[in-house]
Amino acid sequence: MIMKNLFHPAWSLAALLAALAFGPARANDAATARGVIESQIEAFLADDMATAYSFAAPSIKRLYPDQERFSAMVRRGYQPVYRPGNYAFGRGKIAPDGAGIVQEVLISGPDGEDWTALYSLERQPDGSFKINGVQMIKAAAPQT
Repeated sequence: MIMKNLFHPAWSLAALLAALAFGPARANDAATARGVIESQIEAFLADDMATAYSFAAPSIKRLYPDQERFSAMVRRGYQPVYRPGNYAFGRGKIAPDGAGIVQEVLISGPDGEDWTALYSLERQPDGSFKINGVQMIKAAAPQT
């Protein structure tokens, strides 16, 4: 199982290759986006819904206009994100115009099931990134 804080040379190499592929400015954007995602997950784990809600993009806030509705939606449909076991960042892709990022997060859900969460983030007018969607994909069962 991939653990969030596990140091492994392959992860270091992957981070270096991602930085080279993105270029310095793009690598900073990718790191910022990963920080937003990790901060939201940590807020969920701390039951700090006000902070978790603060990372939602305006489009999400229009759909869920207060943190109670947002919280109910996350608890109902995104349990692996709300209560992850371990998680690790996978591949990320920055839009050519720099306006958005899609970041893969590999998550072990509270029931032990593995998922891939594809986070979509959009750049805000102030230059920050906010989460405007998460697509959950159940990991395939291991081949035996």
